[in-house]
Amino acid sequence: MRGRQILNRTLLLFAIVTLLAIQAAANPRPQNTVTFNQDWRFHLGDVSDGQRIDLDDSSWRKLNLPHDWSIEGEFAEKNPAGTGGGALPGGTGWYRKSFIVPATAKGKLLFVDFDGVYRKGEVWLNGHYLGKRPYGYSSFQFELTPYINFGAKNLIAVKVDNSEQPNSRWYSGSGIYRNTWLTTIDPIHVDHWGTWINTPEVNEQLAKVAIQTTVINQSQQDVSLTITTLDAELRSPTRSAPDATRSVRRRCRTA
Repeated sequence: MRGRQILNRTLLLFAIVTLLAIQAAANPRPQNTVTFNQDWRFHLGDVSDGQRIDLDDSSWRKLNLPHDWSIEGEFAEKNPAGTGGGALPGGTGWYRKSFIVPATAKGKLLFVDFDGVYRKGEVWLNGHYLGKRPYGYSSFQFELTPYINFGAKNLIAVKVDNSEQPNSRWYSGSGIYRNTWLTTIDPIHVDHWGTWINTPEVNEQLAKVAIQTTVINQSQQDVSLTITTLDAELRSPTRSAPDATRSVRRRCRTA
């Protein structure tokens, strides 16, 4: 009976930590994270220099993300994805979005997060190449700050290439098939996915929770900061380690 009680408590604690992790994943930044899903333009097929700022995309389809162009196609035995890939077409597609970042955000850092792009997603901002994520089942992030026009129009372009078929054991879809996010944060901030929680010890009397936080300093000066641990009611737990104070140098990480 004691063993079952310990197991039940462990499972309950694991469930709580898992729910907290899911909530954090839905909004990974503690400050200003907003949806970036609205008002995209899409073109099915490859486009020469589709990232160009002066490219006329007025004839492209308007849509909101998430989007999967494969499911919009025709089922056919001849589609190279095969039955394992849903017998639907792959191919290449482009997405473009214009947006404005207010001038008041100057001095902040901006990031774009993609929860999923299938596959070979390449991203440009205002014609500048940000990078590529070949794998289609994991999220990724790029910093926009160096190329943002504060108080003026910006253009983000994404090329998605799912033309090499078959490439999956199950139906994958094609395109930016999960949510996108735009985050504005201070130069001194908790790193992306920078909080790690585990339970090194659980018994009938207590459960020890270890929390590790990585803080990034991208400002131009050294700073001192205090890390405070709060419970769900925003109170300091009665049995916890003292608040951690760290001196954070420029671009230094602390845990």
